[in-house]
Amino acid sequence: MSSLRRADRVSAILERVTATGSVDAGALAEEFAVSHATIRRDLQILEDQRLLSRTHGGAVAVDVAYELPVRYRTGQHREEKTVIARTVSALLPKGPLTLGLTGGTTTHLLARLLAERVDLTVVTNALNIAAELALRPRLKLIMTGGVSRTRSYELVGPIADQALQGLNMAVAVVGVDGISARGGLTTHDEIEANTNATMIRRADRVIVVADGSKVGKVCLAGICPVTDVATLVTDASADAAALDALRRTGTEVVIAT
Repeated sequence: MSSLRRADRVSAILERVTATGSVDAGALAEEFAVSHATIRRDLQILEDQRLLSRTHGGAVAVDVAYELPVRYRTGQHREEKTVIARTVSALLPKGPLTLGLTGGTTTHLLARLLAERVDLTVVTNALNIAAELALRPRLKLIMTGGVSRTRSYELVGPIADQALQGLNMAVAVVGVDGISARGGLTTHDEIEANTNATMIRRADRVIVVADGSKVGKVCLAGICPVTDVATLVTDASADAAALDALRRTGTEVVIAT
């Protein structure tokens, strides 16, 4: 629980820095009811990961587009992600199903919801999803292998790509860092993008899960055009104009409520 509280606290600090450009250590200590030393350690951890820059008495944002490590993303938009995962669970066909899952906090929540299903085969390159499902006796788990990417807990690269090339999936549920009509599906890392693109090509149907903060956003590495996606499941906070643009491409948009 201590680790979870720190992750939630650090996630909130990063959101504050992103929104306002700076934070005051004293105000943070009072808000989170922790000591000044605890906040200083939090800020030092984030500075070590180049997610912010410490100042006397606080911290300021760094002028880069960073990828938040998955352990800190767990607390961000959690309610929206939980509702999205439940909606996708209901959309999936009943009976025997081969399902691909990329890494991501929403896909991890979905894996938990599906853990008790029977006749389910899950193909994933995500270490945390595999750990969630490995001891479930009523489903079959296939891992890709590959090089571990510490920020996303994903196995990526040529080994993962080669494993996916030999597999066929009825549905792939894909987590992204950005989705837009212009930029398609995007993420922060080009190697991860290529592995995700390989899974998409091997699936008959692709469902993208993205909370509203990711809709209309374009990140560094392109995964695929949005026309490769059958359905986007997002939440009500998504930008209406960006959603309309996605609908015009022929992508089905489902608002989870």
